[in-house]
Amino acid sequence: MNDFTEKVQADLFGMRDEKYKNFHIKLMPGIDPDKVIGVRTPELKAYAKKLCKDERVDEFIKDIPHDFYDENNLHGFIINLEKDYDKTVKMLDVFLPLVDNWATCDLLRPASFKKKENRGKLIDYIKELIKSEHTYTRRFGMEMLMTHYLDEDFSDEYPALISKINCDEYYIMMMSAWYFATALAKQYDAVIPYIENKVLDKRTHNKAIQKAVESFRITDEQKTYLKSLKRV
Repeated sequence: MNDFTEKVQADLFGMRDEKYKNFHIKLMPGIDPDKVIGVRTPELKAYAKKLCKDERVDEFIKDIPHDFYDENNLHGFIINLEKDYDKTVKMLDVFLPLVDNWATCDLLRPASFKKKENRGKLIDYIKELIKSEHTYTRRFGMEMLMTHYLDEDFSDEYPALISKINCDEYYIMMMSAWYFATALAKQYDAVIPYIENKVLDKRTHNKAIQKAVESFRITDEQKTYLKSLKRV
């Protein structure tokens, strides 16, 4: 560990909130509680912005694997702030294999991915991510497809890609269900055939319906119909 990383760790421990830690670890089964410092997300985000202004930030980014869950989340927030697309991808390619939980995975929202001029190459990158055998790399790719390609950049090709992912991994299944629930809210006519024709496995199918009917973006009529399609 280099001197700058030691300073970062000391700063994180200075922001520690034991009550938050004890609450948060209950949401992440499988994560070693001793690896969680307990820094609240708003403080981590603010600290990430501060570090991005420090010329030594790369010393922390390159000092991997990190010792603590909070360091990984801080690393993720730093990636989110990077505005250059190509640099973002390089950072993700190094970081994603280190991600070992849904919370760190789901906080990744790279700013450079939001730029319209990057959408063409982003979809190619997402397709590669979705092919990964690493759970959270794949989940991240699926989430980026949901985040950026369910509106004006939507294509019928994309729900087809998600529907073909056959994986018993819980966090992949949940992401598939989340994708289809969101897709039903945004692209109902294009996506409802996946539910009507029972294209998804039973568990994903029912979870997608459950999530969809909880959405305020789904009409009451659509909710009633979706409930009638639940598999027993």
